[in-house]
Amino acid sequence: MTGFNEYGKIRRIAIRPPAASFENDDKITSQWQALRFHSRPDYSDAVKEYDAFRDILAQGGASIIDLPGGEALTLDAIYTRDALLATPGGLILCHMGRASRRGEPAVNARVLEQAGEKILGEISAPGTMEGGDFIWLDETTCAVGRGPRTNDEGIRQLKSLLGEDTEVHVVPLPAPDDAEDVFHLMSMISPLDRDLALIYRPLMPESFLTWLEGRGIGFVDVPEEEFLPMGCNVLALGPRDLVMLDRLPETKKRLEEAGCRVQTYKGDEISRKGEGGPTCLTRPLDRCPSSLAKE
Repeated sequence: MTGFNEYGKIRRIAIRPPAASFENDDKITSQWQALRFHSRPDYSDAVKEYDAFRDILAQGGASIIDLPGGEALTLDAIYTRDALLATPGGLILCHMGRASRRGEPAVNARVLEQAGEKILGEISAPGTMEGGDFIWLDETTCAVGRGPRTNDEGIRQLKSLLGEDTEVHVVPLPAPDDAEDVFHLMSMISPLDRDLALIYRPLMPESFLTWLEGRGIGFVDVPEEEFLPMGCNVLALGPRDLVMLDRLPETKKRLEEAGCRVQTYKGDEISRKGEGGPTCLTRPLDRCPSSLAKE
């Protein structure tokens, strides 16, 4: 039985290491500025950081699929969340809002289909959709962010693929300062358990907060000073069993006070420079269902 939520114990997950995304120093040098990385990633340090991050995933018991590289992929391909959605009917290939990333979904889907994953369908132009704008609350309820990377036509197609039995709550997102910058739904919320989420309250629409509260979900608030350093980007390995970037002490303290176990990783090269935290680096494929989330 497969779970569609963001907090059940991860049983299967897809990732793409630096050897298949950054590849080498020449590729990094040629792309990092055009892709609006904050500074040039160091390849050897990125490999070390990623190995430590991967070890955390492996120690959690997840079966890991390492995705390959390819000519159609940029440095951004390290952020595997965005290219595909995992749903009860199979994987949905996204049509990325960022044009330079549109080669990723087909590459990822081909490998995962060979590994036994079903393909449900795809989002087609003029629709756009990115995985960072989508979260499952449980097996029949999800939220999708409408913003610079996911548009109304993409959401219409998503609803059609998911079917009438799935409730889709649409969340309006604020526009980033630059059209090429990223602001996803998961930039301001990370589910931690069936009844708990980490949020950055100042950017959360009141209607979204009310909807979540109506579903019995409480909140841990990210402090202002830790929002831009990606304090809100936290991956649940299981219920209240979390991975987050290091050097975010107040957010970590608040999570632990809420009964969470928190592991941290150094992500200067693989996360901070490209603005992609632990949720962005991973595409969970199989979690325990919400009714069995602690198994």
